[in-house]
Amino acid sequence: MKESKKETRTLPLKELRVSEVEGGGSVIEGHAAVFDSWSETLGGIFPFKEIVRKGAFAESIGRDDIRALFNHDPNYVLGRNRAGTLELIEDDVGLRVRITPPATSWAADIQTSIRRGDISQMSIGFVVEDDEWSTKDGVDCRELKKVRLFDVSPVTFPAYTATDVGVRGMEEYNGYKAEQRSKEEAAENAARRAKERAKLKGLQSKFKTM
Repeated sequence: MKESKKETRTLPLKELRVSEVEGGGSVIEGHAAVFDSWSETLGGIFPFKEIVRKGAFAESIGRDDIRALFNHDPNYVLGRNRAGTLELIEDDVGLRVRITPPATSWAADIQTSIRRGDISQMSIGFVVEDDEWSTKDGVDCRELKKVRLFDVSPVTFPAYTATDVGVRGMEEYNGYKAEQRSKEEAAENAARRAKERAKLKGLQSKFKTM
């Protein structure tokens, strides 16, 4: 069985903000991913785009132990769903996130940066369980239909600009491209055989009339 690799991705999101809560304290909330909205071009020298379909997170958020981290760093845990400090919900927009951060100085600093707009993006860490590749307008496209979430993270930089995102998911990508090449080669071979048969039939007709 092929081993799935953990991927990180900054996908189109709706907003990221810090909100005050009644009784004091604050929460970090927003959408970590938006459904049916294409990502920026990913993959570096192997460019492709991605889109998340509704329902992709539904099973995972009800089953898995998921953390909210800062920059995907396990040393900075902002929340955890099993501790009740991270809420994850699929709504009509996408994956809605609500984090109750700890009362620590570093968490307060992160919230200050979010309020100022210095941090305005989120990224998710996940393993793909069901996806589909296609080509649209000459661009390779990947639809994420089901993923297993590990973390959601406010991030300083999008994952795909400075990490190993250029090689993530390449096993699936290469498999898709190989399948496409195989189909093209089969079509070319079928066309060549049809042409050869037509040529042979023409020669046979010619000899019959001689």
